[in-house]
Amino acid sequence: MSRKRRSTKGSGITTLLALIVVVVLGFIYTLTGNGTGTAATPVPTNPVPPAGFTATPSVPTVNPAQWWEVYFTDPLTVNNPEQWQNSIEGRLIGKINAAQSNIHIVAFEFDLTPVADALIAAKQRGIDVRWITDDENGIEADSDPDRGQFEKMQNAGIDVIADARSALMHNKFIIFDGQILWTGSTNLTVSGVFQQNNNTIVVHSPDVAAIYEREFEEMWNGQFGPKSPSTADQQAALVNGTAIQVYFSPEDKVLDRIIPIVANAQSNIRFLAFSFTDYPLAKAMIDRYAAGVDVAGVYEKTGSETESAELKTFVCAHVPVRQDGNPRFLHDKVIVVDNRIVISGSFNFSNNATDNNDENVIIIDNPEIASLYMQEFGKVWGIAKDPDPAKLSACQ
Repeated sequence: MSRKRRSTKGSGITTLLALIVVVVLGFIYTLTGNGTGTAATPVPTNPVPPAGFTATPSVPTVNPAQWWEVYFTDPLTVNNPEQWQNSIEGRLIGKINAAQSNIHIVAFEFDLTPVADALIAAKQRGIDVRWITDDENGIEADSDPDRGQFEKMQNAGIDVIADARSALMHNKFIIFDGQILWTGSTNLTVSGVFQQNNNTIVVHSPDVAAIYEREFEEMWNGQFGPKSPSTADQQAALVNGTAIQVYFSPEDKVLDRIIPIVANAQSNIRFLAFSFTDYPLAKAMIDRYAAGVDVAGVYEKTGSETESAELKTFVCAHVPVRQDGNPRFLHDKVIVVDNRIVISGSFNFSNNATDNNDENVIIIDNPEIASLYMQEFGKVWGIAKDPDPAKLSACQ
C-alpha cells in the first residue's frame, strides 16, 4: 500500500484503471495462452507448501506484476525459423539485447544463428557472455551441417566450455545480469523451438538467479556430475509470496525430492513426459490414483512402448495416459500437482537423469502459473492418442 494519502476521486480512477488492466490481460491470455506475472486471480500471500517442499523468505525486489513469464512452443502455428521474432527464440533475443552486465548460459545443444548473432553483439558492447555445453551434442556437433554457431561465437571472443563426460550436460538455463533466470525444457535449437512441444519459464528474482549462478560457477570450474557438491538446503526462495525450490542432478537426488510432492497430491496430477522410465515415481502417481486423485499424463510416443518405459505400468493400472500426437515429438518434462505446483526444467523422469546427467528442476507453488501449464496439458492431451493395446504386452 502506498504511504501517500489519496482522495476518493483518485481512488475511483485507480480502481477503474485496474479493472481495465484486468480485462485487457484476460483478453491476452485468451488469445495466446501465454502469460506474465500479472495476477488476474489473487495468489495466496502465505502459501502452505506440501510435504517435501520447503522455502526460505526473501524481500521482494521486483514489481509483483512482472516477476514471471511462461512460454510454450506451438509447432502447429509457430513453426517457421525465419519468423523467429514471435517465437520463444524472439523472447530470448529480447532478453539478450536488454542485458546490462552478463549472460551466463548452460545449454545442452545449439543451432540458432540469430541467437548467436545477438550474443556476439552483446559481447561487443561489453557484456560478459559465457557458455557451458555438452561435449558430444554441443561442441562436437558444431561441425555438423547447418551448425557452426559455437565456432562463430568463439571467434568473436565468447568463451565456451564443455563437460567432457560420457554422461550428458543436459541443462537448459540462462542467467541474465544476476537478476533473471530462464529455464525449462526448450533446447536452443530449431527443432526445440519450432518443431517440438516445449516450455520455458522466466523468473525475475536475484535470489533464484543466485541459486543458478552458483551452479554455473561450479560447472565453469570443472565440477560436473557427481563432482558437483549439493547445496540443496540453500536452493529455496519465496518470491512475491510464491515458494520456489530448485534442485540439480545428480547431486541433489532429484527424484527423492519430487516423489513426496506427488505422493501428497490431494486433487489432481498431470504430467507431460519425453521420457518416463522411473517406476517409484510412476507408483507414487498410481497410488494417488487408487486413492481417488485425478491422474492423467501424455507420453512422447517414441520409446514409450519399450520395456523400460512406464507407459504399460499406467495402462495396466487403468490410469488415463496417452501418446503424443505431434509429428515430431513431445519434449516437455512437466508435472502439475493440485492446480498449484509446477515441476519443470530439463529433468527427464529416468535413471540417467537421476544418477548421471547434469540437470535442473524448478518447483513453483503458484496457482496462476499452474493454470497455464494445465491449459497446455489440455491442448497436448487433445491431439494425443490412446495407446494401441496391440502394441503393449498383456498386463500381468
